Amino acid sequence: MDNVTLARATMGTSLGFHIAFAVLGVGLPLLMLVAEGLWLRTRDEVWLTLARRWSKAFGILFAVGAVSGTTLSFELGLLWPRFMAFSGAIFGLPFSAEGFAFFIEAIFLGLYLYGWKRLTPLVHWLTSIPIAVSGAMSAVFVVMANAWMNSPTGFLLGGDGRVLDVDPVAAALNPSTPTEDTHMLVSAYVVTGFLVAWRSCSPASRVTTVRASSIKRSPRSSHRWKASTTRCGGLPFIWAAFQSIPSSGLWVRSRYRNC
Repeated sequence: MDNVTLARATMGTSLGFHIAFAVLGVGLPLLMLVAEGLWLRTRDEVWLTLARRWSKAFGILFAVGAVSGTTLSFELGLLWPRFMAFSGAIFGLPFSAEGFAFFIEAIFLGLYLYGWKRLTPLVHWLTSIPIAVSGAMSAVFVVMANAWMNSPTGFLLGGDGRVLDVDPVAAALNPSTPTEDTHMLVSAYVVTGFLVAWRSCSPASRVTTVRASSIKRSPRSSHRWKASTTRCGGLPFIWAAFQSIPSSGLWVRSRYRNC
């Protein structure tokens, strides 16, 4: 096996591992943001339970995703040194911006995880907003670099093959960026919704062990609605995905009619 094939296999394996954590790192913060916001509005303890449990899972996913993402950044330079020497100055801007987004997410994630009993409920909820936004922007910036490889713009080649007149903004906002970024974000939210719904609606889910007697009654909901919401917390994301397919929408309504 030649070096190029080995490099591609290594990069593909690392990407395949990392993307599983990356999509959840984009989708789960939004679920946490919405769930805790609904708890602040309704004081329904089910939403608080969901936000707390999702935050524990997200903390683990973020740590693993950060390590696997760092591995990929090293592989870009180690496996493709000539490519990075040529194109690093062109699409280096999105990678730099992704670094800022990552550190913002890490800072506010620390405040979020360790601030459950140390911050006021409103301030704690506000810390989840930068997590959701920076998580999505991290994906946007990284995909910009991939989009540039499909539509290389923002530079000129000299007669000797050197890169001239680099425009990093034009390179980042290349023709493939809108479609690829939209595809990445929508895919991340839909996949997260499916996985959360599968985990929450499965009989083995520990969330279903929440007893109705332990849930404070909300003036806007009943115990039965709360228990169903706890089991099927991810269904709103699935519902949006199935609305474009009427037959699938009917299947969802029949399968999860108690949700």
